[in-house]
Amino acid sequence: MIKTPLATLTLLTLFCPTLALAQEANQLTDAESRTGWKLLFDGKSPENFRNYKKETISEGWVVEDGALVRKEKGAGDIITKDQYESFELTLEYKISEAGNSGLMFHVTEVGNTPWQTGPEIQVQDNVHGHDPQKAGWLYQLYQPPEDPATGKTVDATRPVNEWNQLYVRIHPDGSEINMNGVQYARFKKGSDDWNKLVAASKFAQFEHFGKPTKGHIALQDHGDVVAYRNIKIREITDAAIKEPVDGELSIKAVPAFPGISWEGYAPIDDNGRPQSFRPIVLTHSNDGSNQIYVAEQHGKIYRLAGPDAKEAKLFIDLTDRIKYSDRQNEEGLLGLAMHPEYRTNGKFYLYYTAKAGLLSTISEFTAKDGQVEPSSERVLMQLEQPFWNHNGGTIAFGQDGFMYIALGDGGAGNDPFGNAQNLNVMLGSILRIDVNSKSDGKAYGIPQDNPFVGQADAQPEIYAYGVRNIWRMSFDQETGHLWAADVGQNQWEEINIITKGGNYGWNRKEGTHPFSSIPAEGSVIDPIWEYDHQIGKSITGGHVYRGNAVPELVGKYLYADYISGKLWALDYNYDQQKVISNMSIPGNKMPVITFGEDEQGEVYFCTVTADGQGIFKFTK
Repeated sequence: MIKTPLATLTLLTLFCPTLALAQEANQLTDAESRTGWKLLFDGKSPENFRNYKKETISEGWVVEDGALVRKEKGAGDIITKDQYESFELTLEYKISEAGNSGLMFHVTEVGNTPWQTGPEIQVQDNVHGHDPQKAGWLYQLYQPPEDPATGKTVDATRPVNEWNQLYVRIHPDGSEINMNGVQYARFKKGSDDWNKLVAASKFAQFEHFGKPTKGHIALQDHGDVVAYRNIKIREITDAAIKEPVDGELSIKAVPAFPGISWEGYAPIDDNGRPQSFRPIVLTHSNDGSNQIYVAEQHGKIYRLAGPDAKEAKLFIDLTDRIKYSDRQNEEGLLGLAMHPEYRTNGKFYLYYTAKAGLLSTISEFTAKDGQVEPSSERVLMQLEQPFWNHNGGTIAFGQDGFMYIALGDGGAGNDPFGNAQNLNVMLGSILRIDVNSKSDGKAYGIPQDNPFVGQADAQPEIYAYGVRNIWRMSFDQETGHLWAADVGQNQWEEINIITKGGNYGWNRKEGTHPFSSIPAEGSVIDPIWEYDHQIGKSITGGHVYRGNAVPELVGKYLYADYISGKLWALDYNYDQQKVISNMSIPGNKMPVITFGEDEQGEVYFCTVTADGQGIFKFTK
């Protein structure tokens, strides 16, 4: 892969979300404040810490420029005044050249030092450090896995004098360590694996090592200068994590087409195996007919007469050229969009995985007199994928008449090839093309106001970049704003409003948080909303509601989480560029795979079922 430096962008747009300027240290983000995080250090006073086996903190620890700094000799190890059982902790550290320190948890004061009871997460300069255990490793116990791209042990640590972020989750059911957003280790204290590793380490000689289930959090004095800031904690109790919501709307989800039959679909396939029904796209033709089109991920598209339809007629069957399997369920028929002039030209567009696999195909088909032949296909674009996952797949037309295409970063995990920050490849970006023309020998045209037209080492189709795996994106039919929900990697799910030329940070950031060993460069646009993986683990983007049936939803962006099954309505003020509220929508915790709109602006959502009854709408 050719890697190019990031371009310095000037975003000449009417609307631009807040750029990711350096956030003031030692402040909770909106998402953190809403979900129970607390500051352990406010940037002014170390009042929540004391020296190990002392009542106060030594003068060797000082507060400088909003950081808690181990600066002078004899500073000593410090611990939190409070003890914690199950918790999440995040902090940033900056280490001096050849420096060494550590973060310990479940520390008690029965030993001579904190590390005789508390397991230690290493903090050091990985380049000039004097210890083979690298930063972020659980010392002598757990280290990161191999990077699938290089075969080397993952190292997401940033250099000396750069801030690194550690995230630690400690819980009896399972714990984890993330360095700059990259998952380093998962472990369970007291498990057979844990006990085996402890027995083989230097800690085996200490009777109490790793045994406490509650204790202090310690920062180590290893004789070197080290600074800590943004030290935040969220305790995990029997009660559920506080939801990031401002209330619950008095609406509900109901079956949209109760008892509907799908032509040619049966719960059992020709080989006698169960066959799921996966309605992956729901849309309309915007031609005054009120017809609804549903794309099923295996490769069939159905047409419904309208919102009250009792049967769905097969519009086109492309299962012979589309690859899908439940083991690789991010492939298949993923996108469907009708041409803005569908009423007169009958053209529509699909995004699908070709039968051979790992080949994303964007094609045009033409319907005549309401019928369409598979032979009408005109391939616009084919993209080779390095892995089966993270294909994105949403295609949609903007008010400008151009087609927008959401492409994932290519898959695996962590974007191993750096696609999303590489303008020389299309993966990890949103494309914008003109389906009504052809240029440069391509089956489509390139709008001349695309942001990277004429720029060396950049693909002219790219409209915005720095995305991981948008699922899904849609235009606000009233304002024209492009909304995109980007599925997170290890910790954060996010919602973005896409602007021309925008860099949305992946894989330098995950949400508003650092990711990987390389800091973000240039102007990076932060999401307007994010939530962490204790709330949900796979966002499904929806639509800004512009219908009439449920007035409470008008102007709100509807979205869900596939894993937790939660439904929300986000109220965002475009002028103020801020979230006004995030409301919960009652539901049955259904795994929503997509949302859709009909011609009246009513919003639907879809789930996978074994009977084809997985499409729902909202009502009072």
